[in-house]
Amino acid sequence: MGSQAVPRFYSSEPLFGGVAPEVMEASLLCLAAENERYLSELPSQAGCCKESRTVEFIFLLAEKWHLDHSARYQAVELLERFMIKQVEQICKSPSENMESTKEGSSRSSLKEQMYDTFVLRLVSCIQLASKLSLHYNIVNSNTALKFLQSLKYSYTKQELLESELAVLETLQFQINVSTPLAYIELLLEVLGHNGCLLPAKPLHQMCVQLLDFLYLEREAIYDTLLKTAIENSTPSELQVAKFLAVKEDFMLLAVGIISTSAFVLNPEHWKQVVEHLNCITGITSQSILEFSHAVLKHVLGSTTPKQQRRK
Repeated sequence: MGSQAVPRFYSSEPLFGGVAPEVMEASLLCLAAENERYLSELPSQAGCCKESRTVEFIFLLAEKWHLDHSARYQAVELLERFMIKQVEQICKSPSENMESTKEGSSRSSLKEQMYDTFVLRLVSCIQLASKLSLHYNIVNSNTALKFLQSLKYSYTKQELLESELAVLETLQFQINVSTPLAYIELLLEVLGHNGCLLPAKPLHQMCVQLLDFLYLEREAIYDTLLKTAIENSTPSELQVAKFLAVKEDFMLLAVGIISTSAFVLNPEHWKQVVEHLNCITGITSQSILEFSHAVLKHVLGSTTPKQQRRK
Protein backbone atom coordinates (compact mmCIF):
# COMPACT_ATOMS: atom_id res chain seq x y z
CA MET A 1 0.00 0.00 0.00
CA GLY A 2 2.81 2.42 0.86
CA SER A 3 4.22 2.20 -2.67
CA GLN A 4 1.07 3.61 -4.27
CA ALA A 5 0.00 7.19 -4.78
CA VAL A 6 -3.08 7.91 -2.68
CA PRO A 7 -6.19 8.47 -4.84
CA ARG A 8 -8.70 11.19 -4.09
CA PHE A 9 -11.18 12.26 -6.74
CA TYR A 10 -10.85 11.37 -10.39
CA SER A 11 -11.80 13.56 -13.34
CA SER A 12 -9.72 12.59 -16.34
CA GLU A 13 -10.81 15.40 -18.64
CA PRO A 14 -12.28 18.90 -18.24
CA LEU A 15 -15.93 19.51 -19.06
CA PHE A 16 -16.49 22.25 -21.60
CA GLY A 17 -19.56 24.39 -22.18
CA GLY A 18 -20.66 25.03 -18.62
CA VAL A 19 -18.90 28.31 -17.79
CA ALA A 20 -20.83 31.58 -17.74
CA PRO A 21 -19.56 34.25 -20.19
CA GLU A 22 -18.77 36.74 -17.41
CA VAL A 23 -16.69 34.10 -15.59
CA MET A 24 -14.78 33.30 -18.79
CA GLU A 25 -14.06 36.97 -19.36
CA ALA A 26 -12.87 37.54 -15.80
CA SER A 27 -10.71 34.40 -15.87
CA LEU A 28 -9.16 35.35 -19.20
CA LEU A 29 -8.32 38.83 -17.95
CA CYS A 30 -6.81 37.32 -14.81
CA LEU A 31 -4.61 34.90 -16.76
CA ALA A 32 -3.53 37.62 -19.18
CA ALA A 33 -2.56 39.88 -16.28
CA GLU A 34 -0.64 37.05 -14.58
CA ASN A 35 1.21 36.32 -17.81
CA GLU A 36 2.12 39.98 -18.37
CA ARG A 37 3.26 40.35 -14.78
CA TYR A 38 5.56 37.35 -15.03
CA LEU A 39 7.02 38.54 -18.35
CA SER A 40 7.64 42.02 -16.93
CA GLU A 41 9.67 40.51 -14.08
CA LEU A 42 11.32 37.78 -16.16
CA PRO A 43 14.65 36.63 -14.68
CA SER A 44 17.54 36.11 -17.06
CA GLN A 45 17.78 32.46 -15.93
CA ALA A 46 14.23 31.66 -17.09
CA GLY A 47 14.05 28.30 -18.84
CA CYS A 48 17.25 27.00 -17.24
CA CYS A 49 15.52 23.90 -15.83
CA LYS A 50 13.33 23.06 -18.80
CA GLU A 51 16.08 21.05 -20.44
CA SER A 52 14.70 17.99 -22.24
CA ARG A 53 16.21 15.35 -19.94
CA THR A 54 14.85 17.05 -16.82
CA VAL A 55 11.38 17.41 -18.35
CA GLU A 56 11.41 13.79 -19.51
CA PHE A 57 12.44 12.65 -16.03
CA ILE A 58 9.49 14.53 -14.49
CA PHE A 59 7.04 13.27 -17.14
CA LEU A 60 8.10 9.63 -16.70
CA LEU A 61 7.90 9.88 -12.93
CA ALA A 62 4.50 11.56 -13.11
CA GLU A 63 3.31 8.79 -15.41
CA LYS A 64 4.68 6.14 -13.04
CA TRP A 65 2.67 7.73 -10.23
CA HIS A 66 -0.48 8.10 -12.36
CA LEU A 67 -0.59 11.88 -12.18
CA ASP A 68 -2.70 14.05 -14.43
CA HIS A 69 -1.05 16.01 -17.25
CA SER A 70 -1.65 19.26 -15.44
CA ALA A 71 0.36 17.97 -12.46
CA ARG A 72 3.38 17.17 -14.62
CA TYR A 73 3.40 20.68 -16.11
CA GLN A 74 2.95 22.14 -12.63
CA ALA A 75 5.94 20.13 -11.38
CA VAL A 76 8.13 21.40 -14.23
CA GLU A 77 7.16 25.01 -13.55
CA LEU A 78 7.67 24.62 -9.77
CA LEU A 79 11.13 23.13 -10.24
CA GLU A 80 12.01 25.85 -12.73
CA ARG A 81 10.99 28.69 -10.40
CA PHE A 82 12.60 27.07 -7.38
CA MET A 83 15.92 26.54 -9.16
CA ILE A 84 15.93 30.13 -10.44
CA LYS A 85 15.60 31.31 -6.84
CA GLN A 86 18.46 29.02 -5.87
CA VAL A 87 20.68 30.39 -8.65
CA GLU A 88 19.83 33.95 -7.61
CA GLN A 89 20.77 33.12 -4.04
CA ILE A 90 24.13 31.72 -5.17
CA CYS A 91 24.83 34.77 -7.31
CA LYS A 92 24.03 37.16 -4.47
CA SER A 93 25.98 35.29 -1.80
CA PRO A 94 29.53 36.60 -2.48
CA SER A 95 28.62 39.70 -4.48
CA GLU A 96 29.41 42.20 -1.74
CA ASN A 97 32.95 41.01 -1.25
CA MET A 98 34.33 38.79 -3.97
CA GLU A 99 37.77 38.73 -2.31
CA SER A 100 36.43 37.11 0.82
CA THR A 101 37.51 33.47 1.05
CA LYS A 102 34.70 32.77 3.46
CA GLU A 103 32.02 34.06 1.10
CA GLY A 104 33.61 32.31 -1.87
CA SER A 105 33.46 29.11 0.13
CA SER A 106 29.83 29.83 0.95
CA ARG A 107 29.03 30.18 -2.74
CA SER A 108 30.76 26.89 -3.52
CA SER A 109 28.86 25.21 -0.70
CA LEU A 110 25.53 26.47 -2.02
CA LYS A 111 26.35 25.14 -5.48
CA GLU A 112 27.28 21.73 -4.11
CA GLN A 113 24.10 21.61 -2.06
CA MET A 114 22.02 22.51 -5.11
CA TYR A 115 23.62 19.76 -7.20
CA ASP A 116 23.48 17.16 -4.43
CA THR A 117 19.80 17.75 -3.67
CA PHE A 118 18.54 18.24 -7.23
CA VAL A 119 16.73 14.89 -7.52
CA LEU A 120 15.28 15.30 -4.03
CA ARG A 121 13.96 18.76 -4.91
CA LEU A 122 12.58 17.44 -8.19
CA VAL A 123 10.65 14.75 -6.34
CA SER A 124 9.41 17.34 -3.83
CA CYS A 125 8.10 19.49 -6.68
CA ILE A 126 6.19 16.51 -8.07
CA GLN A 127 4.77 15.81 -4.61
CA LEU A 128 3.63 19.41 -4.24
CA ALA A 129 2.12 19.41 -7.73
CA SER A 130 0.17 16.26 -6.86
CA LYS A 131 -1.41 18.06 -3.89
CA LEU A 132 -2.56 21.16 -5.72
CA SER A 133 -5.81 19.83 -7.15
CA LEU A 134 -8.50 17.52 -5.81
CA HIS A 135 -8.62 15.27 -8.86
CA TYR A 136 -4.96 14.23 -8.79
CA ASN A 137 -3.35 11.39 -6.90
CA ILE A 138 -1.31 12.45 -3.89
CA VAL A 139 2.27 11.20 -4.00
CA ASN A 140 2.85 10.35 -0.35
CA SER A 141 6.16 10.14 1.49
CA ASN A 142 6.36 6.35 1.32
CA THR A 143 6.01 6.39 -2.48
CA ALA A 144 8.61 9.13 -2.88
CA LEU A 145 11.07 7.48 -0.47
CA LYS A 146 10.78 4.13 -2.21
CA PHE A 147 11.66 5.74 -5.51
CA LEU A 148 14.61 7.66 -4.06
CA GLN A 149 15.89 4.50 -2.39
CA SER A 150 15.72 2.71 -5.75
CA LEU A 151 18.24 5.32 -6.96
CA LYS A 152 20.50 4.54 -3.97
CA TYR A 153 19.63 7.71 -2.05
CA SER A 154 19.32 7.28 1.71
CA TYR A 155 16.97 10.13 2.59
CA THR A 156 14.67 9.84 5.59
CA LYS A 157 11.01 10.78 5.74
CA GLN A 158 11.97 13.83 7.81
CA GLU A 159 14.43 14.97 5.13
CA LEU A 160 11.72 14.52 2.52
CA LEU A 161 9.32 16.70 4.49
CA GLU A 162 12.05 19.30 5.02
CA SER A 163 12.69 19.32 1.28
CA GLU A 164 9.04 20.10 0.56
CA LEU A 165 9.18 22.88 3.12
CA ALA A 166 12.37 24.24 1.55
CA VAL A 167 10.64 24.51 -1.83
CA LEU A 168 7.59 26.15 -0.26
CA GLU A 169 9.63 28.68 1.70
CA THR A 170 11.90 29.51 -1.24
CA LEU A 171 8.84 30.21 -3.39
CA GLN A 172 7.17 32.03 -0.46
CA PHE A 173 4.35 29.47 -0.61
CA GLN A 174 3.28 30.82 -4.02
CA ILE A 175 3.14 27.48 -5.77
CA ASN A 176 -0.29 27.46 -7.40
CA VAL A 177 0.91 29.14 -10.58
CA SER A 178 -1.05 28.70 -13.81
CA THR A 179 0.42 26.26 -16.30
CA PRO A 180 0.14 26.52 -20.11
CA LEU A 181 -2.60 23.88 -19.91
CA ALA A 182 -4.77 26.26 -17.85
CA TYR A 183 -4.45 28.85 -20.62
CA ILE A 184 -5.30 26.25 -23.26
CA GLU A 185 -8.38 24.98 -21.45
CA LEU A 186 -9.76 28.46 -20.85
CA LEU A 187 -9.17 29.46 -24.47
CA LEU A 188 -10.93 26.29 -25.65
CA GLU A 189 -13.90 27.23 -23.46
CA VAL A 190 -13.98 30.70 -25.02
CA LEU A 191 -13.64 29.27 -28.53
CA GLY A 192 -16.65 27.03 -27.92
CA HIS A 193 -18.69 29.96 -26.62
CA ASN A 194 -17.72 32.03 -29.69
CA GLY A 195 -18.97 29.37 -32.10
CA CYS A 196 -15.82 27.49 -33.06
CA LEU A 197 -16.82 24.60 -35.33
CA LEU A 198 -14.26 22.16 -33.91
CA PRO A 199 -15.49 20.18 -30.86
CA ALA A 200 -13.53 20.95 -27.69
CA LYS A 201 -12.88 17.38 -26.50
CA PRO A 202 -10.75 16.06 -29.41
CA LEU A 203 -9.10 19.48 -29.69
CA HIS A 204 -8.15 19.30 -26.01
CA GLN A 205 -6.74 15.80 -26.41
CA MET A 206 -4.57 16.90 -29.34
CA CYS A 207 -3.45 20.00 -27.45
CA VAL A 208 -2.21 17.87 -24.55
CA GLN A 209 -0.21 15.64 -26.87
CA LEU A 210 1.37 18.61 -28.62
CA LEU A 211 2.04 20.39 -25.34
CA ASP A 212 3.89 17.30 -24.11
CA PHE A 213 5.90 17.30 -27.33
CA LEU A 214 6.73 20.99 -27.02
CA TYR A 215 7.93 20.63 -23.43
CA LEU A 216 10.22 17.80 -24.54
CA GLU A 217 11.47 19.56 -27.70
CA ARG A 218 11.30 23.09 -26.34
CA GLU A 219 14.73 24.37 -27.37
CA ALA A 220 14.56 23.03 -30.92
CA ILE A 221 11.05 24.39 -31.55
CA TYR A 222 11.76 27.85 -30.16
CA ASP A 223 15.06 27.96 -32.05
CA THR A 224 13.09 27.38 -35.26
CA LEU A 225 10.56 30.03 -34.24
CA LEU A 226 13.31 32.57 -33.56
CA LYS A 227 15.00 31.97 -36.91
CA THR A 228 11.64 32.23 -38.67
CA ALA A 229 10.77 35.48 -36.90
CA ILE A 230 14.07 37.21 -37.70
CA GLU A 231 14.44 35.51 -41.12
CA ASN A 232 18.02 34.64 -40.27
CA SER A 233 19.63 31.29 -39.41
CA THR A 234 22.26 32.87 -37.16
CA PRO A 235 20.61 35.08 -34.51
CA SER A 236 22.78 37.46 -32.54
CA GLU A 237 23.22 37.25 -28.77
CA LEU A 238 20.98 40.29 -28.38
CA GLN A 239 18.22 38.68 -30.46
CA VAL A 240 18.47 35.50 -28.41
CA ALA A 241 18.26 37.50 -25.18
CA LYS A 242 15.22 39.48 -26.35
CA PHE A 243 13.55 36.27 -27.51
CA LEU A 244 13.48 34.93 -23.94
CA ALA A 245 10.19 36.76 -23.34
CA VAL A 246 8.67 34.91 -26.30
CA LYS A 247 9.82 31.54 -24.95
CA GLU A 248 8.20 32.26 -21.58
CA ASP A 249 4.92 33.69 -22.92
CA PHE A 250 2.26 31.18 -21.83
CA MET A 251 -0.54 32.94 -23.72
CA LEU A 252 1.39 32.71 -26.99
CA LEU A 253 2.24 29.10 -26.20
CA ALA A 254 -1.41 28.22 -25.57
CA VAL A 255 -2.60 29.98 -28.71
CA GLY A 256 0.10 28.30 -30.79
CA ILE A 257 -0.69 24.84 -29.47
CA ILE A 258 -4.43 25.27 -30.12
CA SER A 259 -3.77 26.54 -33.64
CA THR A 260 -1.47 23.62 -34.40
CA SER A 261 -3.95 21.12 -32.96
CA ALA A 262 -6.74 22.58 -35.08
CA PHE A 263 -4.59 22.26 -38.21
CA VAL A 264 -3.75 18.62 -37.44
CA LEU A 265 -7.38 17.69 -36.74
CA ASN A 266 -9.17 19.67 -39.40
CA PRO A 267 -7.25 21.98 -41.77
CA GLU A 268 -10.53 23.25 -43.25
CA HIS A 269 -11.51 24.95 -39.97
CA TRP A 270 -7.98 26.00 -39.06
CA LYS A 271 -8.20 29.51 -40.49
CA GLN A 272 -11.38 30.18 -38.50
CA VAL A 273 -9.68 29.03 -35.29
CA VAL A 274 -6.72 31.35 -35.92
CA GLU A 275 -9.09 34.28 -36.49
CA HIS A 276 -10.93 33.50 -33.26
CA LEU A 277 -7.66 33.26 -31.31
CA ASN A 278 -6.50 36.57 -32.75
CA CYS A 279 -9.73 38.27 -31.66
CA ILE A 280 -9.66 36.73 -28.19
CA THR A 281 -6.03 37.37 -27.28
CA GLY A 282 -4.85 40.16 -29.58
CA ILE A 283 -1.93 38.00 -30.72
CA THR A 284 -1.42 38.60 -34.42
CA SER A 285 -2.36 35.94 -36.95
CA GLN A 286 1.20 36.02 -38.27
CA SER A 287 2.63 35.19 -34.83
CA ILE A 288 0.15 32.33 -34.47
CA LEU A 289 0.99 30.98 -37.92
CA GLU A 290 4.72 31.17 -37.29
CA PHE A 291 4.30 29.26 -34.03
CA SER A 292 2.29 26.53 -35.74
CA HIS A 293 4.89 26.34 -38.50
CA ALA A 294 7.67 25.85 -35.95
CA VAL A 295 5.80 23.11 -34.07
CA LEU A 296 4.70 21.26 -37.21
CA LYS A 297 8.17 21.41 -38.67
CA HIS A 298 9.35 19.25 -35.79
CA VAL A 299 6.24 17.07 -35.52
CA LEU A 300 5.52 16.40 -39.18
CA GLY A 301 8.23 18.12 -41.16
CA SER A 302 5.45 20.30 -42.58
CA THR A 303 5.48 24.02 -43.34
CA THR A 304 1.90 24.08 -44.59
CA PRO A 305 0.54 26.84 -42.31
CA LYS A 306 3.25 29.25 -43.44
CA GLN A 307 2.68 28.32 -47.07
CA GLN A 308 -1.07 28.83 -46.78
CA ARG A 309 -0.53 32.30 -45.29
CA ARG A 310 1.42 33.32 -48.36
CA LYS A 311 -1.17 32.17 -50.88
